[in-house]
Amino acid sequence: MTLALSPAAMVSAGGTEELTEQRQDTAEHQVAAEVAAPHAILMEVSTGTVLMGKAEDEKLHPASVTKIMTLLLILEAVEEGKIALSDTVSVSEHAASMGGSQVYLEPFEQQTVETMIKCIAVASANDACVAMAEHISGSEGDFVKRMNERAAELGMENTHFVNCCGLDDPEHLTTARDVALMSRELLLNHPQIHEYCTIWMENIIHSTARGSFEFGLTNTNKLIKQYEYATGLKTGYTSVAGFCVSASAKKDEIELIAVIMGGADSKGRFQDAVTLLNSGFACCSLYKDENRVALTDLTVTGGVKDRVALKYAGDFSYVSTDGSNLSDMKRSLELPDSLPAPVKEGDMVGRVAYILNGREIGESSILAAGDVEKAGYGDYLRRAFHIFLP
Repeated sequence: MTLALSPAAMVSAGGTEELTEQRQDTAEHQVAAEVAAPHAILMEVSTGTVLMGKAEDEKLHPASVTKIMTLLLILEAVEEGKIALSDTVSVSEHAASMGGSQVYLEPFEQQTVETMIKCIAVASANDACVAMAEHISGSEGDFVKRMNERAAELGMENTHFVNCCGLDDPEHLTTARDVALMSRELLLNHPQIHEYCTIWMENIIHSTARGSFEFGLTNTNKLIKQYEYATGLKTGYTSVAGFCVSASAKKDEIELIAVIMGGADSKGRFQDAVTLLNSGFACCSLYKDENRVALTDLTVTGGVKDRVALKYAGDFSYVSTDGSNLSDMKRSLELPDSLPAPVKEGDMVGRVAYILNGREIGESSILAAGDVEKAGYGDYLRRAFHIFLP
């Protein structure tokens, strides 16, 4: 088992690197002794910092944890306007034939996109996954192709999907780290997933040729009831994959993902996840720069405009695992006196450096917020003309 702390966090502990390594080894062995599953990872959501890992890059069968990517693509399609939550989805004979976890959709039955999301997120329904894959991409095969493209975009280097629901296949593989990466993407950019993943029980209505009847959904993630900070996310099990879970939780401002793969039993995977989450909440403190330095326009030389507005590239946050006092964080604004034209919107023109205990631990880029073209001869003539006009 490895306990991975960022180099900046390790050095800023206030002691020697040797002492930090000793503390790291102690924490490593303590957590390793308590996590029974062979594969695990703990990640902080806002920064993507990996706090702890255990054989996290070994390729494994993910079972229904696969559905995290399926849910991600569904919610991305909603956000992009390709589908709407109220759209009607028709169930094909292929989708209705899926075995394993299911909600017993029938051929030609119709459900809304939102109901299908609930069936996937709460009851881990394979039939609903395939129906949604076909609804979005026309076929499950084309949807799976997009799953693999999205995995590559997220840096999931050891992942290859063969289906959208997680049925065992020799080539359907991922890693604990890659599961954490797609979980983080879903949580960061589609927080509405919590509305579905935290449903404990809910009924849906099957409307079929045989009439209408209720069917009960019960959440497969028992942490929703058992762990006070739980916010999701997805379980999985096959005899090949073992018991898996990607468990998300939030306490105060800290949001964590604990991925457990290959667990021996259902209760054990949840206990392992709680062990990781509790250790993460105990050791983590989060800094967010929520009172940013105001940026004034920057002088531009040789341009059609004399100044250009500035903007930050994004938010800045930092996770400390060594007990540092984050209120001691210092910021250093680094900008040139002027910029030569031309300037393009999005050009990096400076940065804010963040310094803790005398050591730089990160930065936030400052970008040009507009274009400034280089001035030509005609521009100089017009300026001169305006200067000398009475």
